[in-house]
Amino acid sequence: MHSLRPLIPILLAAGILLGGNGLQGTLIALRGVQEGFPPASIGFMGTAYFAGFLIGCLIIVRLIRSVGHIRCFSALAAVAACATLVMIISVDEFTWIGARFVSGFCFAGLFTVVEAWLNSGVANSDRARVLAVYRIVDLGAVTGAQFLIPFFGTEGFTIFAVMAIMITMSLVPVSLGDRSNPAAPPDIKLDLKRAWTISPLAALGCVAVGMTNSAFRTLSPIYAQNIGMSVADVATFVSMSIIGGALIQYPLGYASDRYDRRKVILVTTTLAMGSAAAIGFLAGDSRMLNFAIIFVFGCFAMPLYSLSAAHANDRAESNEFVMLNAALMLFYSFGAIAGPFTAAAAMEQYGPHALFHFSTAVYVAFLAIIVWRMLVRGPAEDGERGRFTALLRTSTLFARLAQWQTGGSRPGTQQKSGNACTYEAEDLTRTPPTGMETPNKRS
Repeated sequence: MHSLRPLIPILLAAGILLGGNGLQGTLIALRGVQEGFPPASIGFMGTAYFAGFLIGCLIIVRLIRSVGHIRCFSALAAVAACATLVMIISVDEFTWIGARFVSGFCFAGLFTVVEAWLNSGVANSDRARVLAVYRIVDLGAVTGAQFLIPFFGTEGFTIFAVMAIMITMSLVPVSLGDRSNPAAPPDIKLDLKRAWTISPLAALGCVAVGMTNSAFRTLSPIYAQNIGMSVADVATFVSMSIIGGALIQYPLGYASDRYDRRKVILVTTTLAMGSAAAIGFLAGDSRMLNFAIIFVFGCFAMPLYSLSAAHANDRAESNEFVMLNAALMLFYSFGAIAGPFTAAAAMEQYGPHALFHFSTAVYVAFLAIIVWRMLVRGPAEDGERGRFTALLRTSTLFARLAQWQTGGSRPGTQQKSGNACTYEAEDLTRTPPTGMETPNKRS
């Protein structure tokens, strides 16, 4: 724990941001319905968010290199807080769409800064522990923040002020916790064509998951409210899916390490499709039945991104991990841009359960792709397969943070016998900045 102590302020800032971002996504949908916004407009707010997020992922490293971590973080946090307050000053759907685009850009940058800072401050021997803590922070912050909505209510100014306060408070640990300014990360070299060549299944899987998960994240509060749930029930409904995904992700990953990963993806997608169809056709307005099935949906829908990425890493060269996973996150973003608006249009036309009819249709298409790829290409050889790693979709730099795991081998590609995996030089020789040294740093 001593070696992780210098990173506590950054992890604290990450928790505040993750919680505030999760809170904002749910609140926008609930408050939008109260203000009379049509589902299509609320869906387009989700599309705008992910469009801003995509642009932020592409350019934010250059901004960090220009002005440094602290200035970049401070500027983005200030703009994100202002975008939050603008939404209550001007309750207009077009203003909210613009504000969500700005928020997406800012949060992409904020998470990139946090993960670049963590990457600079952690020794290779400590990466597994930092990743575990980071995931716990993510789960706890996003789940806990949902229940601020029933506590403060969705009406009036207060809940927007709480969100702005959370974003602003993330500046405190960053500003006071560490006086260093670590070296800016190198630009991520993106090659979407190469990523597609490595694994069309993984690329299309990330697009499919982006469509369904972003639609669920944006519109599930509307679904829950429209079938008669209270605000507290809506928070519980969203949280059940998050908890389900967190609990089952590692057992699925373990199974995918032992068997053909595509078969695990096939079974997982089938169960995600089945649970989406069960909500769409069977759950009706039963509160407990919806809670139970959405937990199952989260168990199988949420881990599909990491399973797809692990399959792609099995096919990649040992020095392609960072590039490949950054590219897969962009594929996810492409799907996430399309998903909310398309699903919202379906809900407007056919009712709230169309959200899960949409997800069912996407999973059916993805199942066809999995079967096609299994027919045209054999499984990865045992010597090429690596270990599953749960990946967060917070920034393109998360892959750089996750590339070293227990024993020094990166996720997705084991060290081949007789040939040690190679990594980019800056990741092996990086020295933590002053104030963030770790005693176990390898020479």
